Amino acid sequence: MTARVSYYSDVLCIWAYAGQRRLDQLAETFGAQIAVDLHFCSVFGDAWGKVGEHWASKGGFEGFGRHVQEVAGRFPHVEIHDRVWLDARPRTSMSAHLFIKAVEIIEEEGAGGTAGLPPYPERLSTHAAWAVRRAFFAEARDISDWAVLREIAGGLGLDHDRVEARIGSSEAVARLAADWNLTQKHAIEGSPTLLMNEGRQRLFGNVGYRLIEANVQELLRGRTPDEASWC
Repeated sequence: MTARVSYYSDVLCIWAYAGQRRLDQLAETFGAQIAVDLHFCSVFGDAWGKVGEHWASKGGFEGFGRHVQEVAGRFPHVEIHDRVWLDARPRTSMSAHLFIKAVEIIEEEGAGGTAGLPPYPERLSTHAAWAVRRAFFAEARDISDWAVLREIAGGLGLDHDRVEARIGSSEAVARLAADWNLTQKHAIEGSPTLLMNEGRQRLFGNVGYRLIEANVQELLRGRTPDEASWC
């Protein structure tokens, strides 16, 4: 039996950046026993509007930057730039999400469809998503800038013209729209969110690894299709 894990996040979310290690550990622990699907939700679709609305009385971008630093400080493994949200202030996470969706399409074309994709840790799209997150949080680069995304593509050994072609054809736009539809269908409230067991098991926010692992183990106990999980 293979357990399907759907992971929803926004690349500009510090909680998803800090929690990436848990998803990586899950993939390492369970290997082929789980199938990981990456989806994006739009927490920072209008990043300037979000910060302006919620942090206007708390120091604006400077206050939000301090908050991100404080969150990162709780996780010793997290690499964070001291100028995050100060020097580079991405207007949106949507351009980065589009970039990664285009990479997914290119990757699937090369693999002959989703069935031919390598495991989650080995996928080009997985590396692309992490490269984008790291470019912002560890290097304080503006990942809403297409010039920055082009450089990231080059670092991955990927021809950015192929990426732009998938965006220009609207294939990547349609795929991102499909993610949006899924966030509405499953009432995804924020980033990160893990869904399992066809949405019956939902883990939102800063959830410890052992709890995530327990949910996966419960799915792998060999239940019959009509038996509900106890998690």
